[in-house]
Amino acid sequence: MGRQWRDGRGGLVVHGERGDISVPLEIASSYRARTRGLLRRDSVDGAMLLTPAGGVHTFRMRIPIDVAYLDRELNVIAVRTMKPGRLGRPRLRSRHVLEAEAGVMAGWGLVTGARVTVISAARPPA
Repeated sequence: MGRQWRDGRGGLVVHGERGDISVPLEIASSYRARTRGLLRRDSVDGAMLLTPAGGVHTFRMRIPIDVAYLDRELNVIAVRTMKPGRLGRPRLRSRHVLEAEAGVMAGWGLVTGARVTVISAARPPA
């Protein structure tokens, strides 16, 4: 399943035991956008998708974050909460990483084993 998302906004749908939950999403697919990620932010509206990505760090972050590692089929393979100034352990099967404010992913039902759908609002090139 090859996916080619572009930097921009979209939506995240979490398919879990509570039904489908929709969340605002920022997509960071370019090297520059992935490197910047959530650095120096005080809050997040929804989640950020880093793609491709196998791991993250929280150096220069102001807030603790939830991190969900996704495989190529967008199944959640691990969820962790990270404090600022930490280096996350890379996940070998991870192809994408979701970041959000600490504590919100559990409320969305985003747990290991859940599946997500990414809806990109980016327009294809003309």
